[in-house]
Amino acid sequence: MIKKVQVSEVEVIKKYKNVSNRALTAGTLAFFAGFAAVALFGTTVLKVGPILHLNLVEISWLVAIPIVTGSLLRIPFSLLVDKYGRWTLFTQLVIGFLGMVGIAYTLKQINTLPHTTAYYMLLLFGAIAGTSISTFSSGITYVSYFFPQRKQGTALGIFAGIGNSAPGIFTAILPFALASLGLVNAYIAWASFLALMIIIYALISLDPLYITCIKRCGKNKDEAQNLLKAAGFEIVPSGSLSESLKNASKDPRVWALVIMYLTSFGGFEALTEWLPTYWKSFMHVTSVEAGILTGVVYSLVTALIRIFGGWSSDKFGGEKVALISYIIMILGSIVFIMAYSIPISVSAEIIMAIGMGIANGAVYKLVPRYSPKAVSGASGLVGGLGSAGGLLIPPVMGYIASATNFPYAFTVFTILGIVSVALSVTLWKIGGNKNE
Repeated sequence: MIKKVQVSEVEVIKKYKNVSNRALTAGTLAFFAGFAAVALFGTTVLKVGPILHLNLVEISWLVAIPIVTGSLLRIPFSLLVDKYGRWTLFTQLVIGFLGMVGIAYTLKQINTLPHTTAYYMLLLFGAIAGTSISTFSSGITYVSYFFPQRKQGTALGIFAGIGNSAPGIFTAILPFALASLGLVNAYIAWASFLALMIIIYALISLDPLYITCIKRCGKNKDEAQNLLKAAGFEIVPSGSLSESLKNASKDPRVWALVIMYLTSFGGFEALTEWLPTYWKSFMHVTSVEAGILTGVVYSLVTALIRIFGGWSSDKFGGEKVALISYIIMILGSIVFIMAYSIPISVSAEIIMAIGMGIANGAVYKLVPRYSPKAVSGASGLVGGLGSAGGLLIPPVMGYIASATNFPYAFTVFTILGIVSVALSVTLWKIGGNKNE
C-alpha cells in the first residue's frame, strides 16, 4: 500500500515535472554527442589500413571494436542510472572523450610507432571511444524517469531520433572536414566538440527525482518510491540493480523486444556499414555519392522518422505501429532484392529507412510500458543485445552475397522482418494487454 505523504511534499514533487523537457534535452545532447564521437572511425580504418599493412580480418576488427564496446556496455551503464543518475551519462562521455584523444595521439605518431603497436593502440582507444555509444540505453533509462506512460513514445522517439541522426549528419560533413583539416586535426576537432557537449550536459542535466529524494531529501528507497507514486510518476526504479535486471530478464515480452530491436536497430547499424559497399561495388557510384546515399538518404531518414514512430505509438499503440513498420521493412527488402537500377535501389533504401525508423520508436515505447519497475534492466537488455545485430548481420549478408548474388543479401531482412511481424502480433494479442 502506498504510504500517505504530506500535500506539500507532493506539490513540490509535481513541480519537478516542469523540468522534463530540460532532462530530455540533456539526455538527447549526451546521446547525440556520444554517437557522433565515433563517426570518424570508419574513415580512419580506410586511411591507416594501407599504412599499417592490415589484412581484411584486422581491418574488420578495427571497424567493429567501437560497436562491440558500445553494445556490451549498454547493459551495465543502463543499470547504473538508478544509482548514479545523470553522472552515469557524464562518465560515459568522458571515457569516450579519452578514447578520442588517444586515437588522435596514435594517428599523430603512427609513422614513428611499430605497426603492431600502432594497431593495438587503435584497437584499445577505439574500444574506449565506443563507450560513448552506450549512452543510448542509459539515456533511455534517464529520460524515461521524467515522463508519464502516455508520453513515453514521443519523448523517447525525440531522444533516439535526434541522437541517431549523428552518424548521418557527420557522415555528410566528414569529407569536407577531412579535406580542410586532415585526419589528425579532424579528430582533435571532434574531441573538442565532445568536450564542449560534456560541459553543456553537466550544466543543464539533473538527477531523476528518485535519486534526488534519496540523496537530498534523506528518504530511503521505499519512501522515495511512495513519494513518486503519490505524485503520479508511473516509472519508478526497483531500487536494486540486480533486481531490475532480474525482473526484466524474466519477462518474455522483453526478449521479444530484444529480437525486434535486433531486426530494426541492429539492422540499421548493419546497413549503415553495408550500404557503402553495396553502392560502390554493385551500383558503381562514386565514394562521395555512396556516402550521401548511406549517410543522408538512409541513416538520417531512419533516425528522424523514429520521432514519428514514437509519437504514433503513443497515439495508436506500440504493438500496432511495430506490426505495420515491420511489414514496410519487409517490402523494402523485397524491392532491394529485385533492384538492378539506382532509382529502384534508392526507393528500396527509403522504404527500409521508414520501416526501421518507425519500428525503433515503437519498440522503445513498449520498454517502459512492459517493465515500469525495471526500466534500466529492460533498456539495457533491449539496447545492448538488440544492437548486436550490427555485428551479426553484415557477415551473414556478405556470405549470401558471395555465395549467390549481391541483392539476395537483403533476404536477411525479409526473414527477420517476418519473425518480428509474428512477435508484434503476439505482443498485440497477448502480451500487449498485460500491464504491470
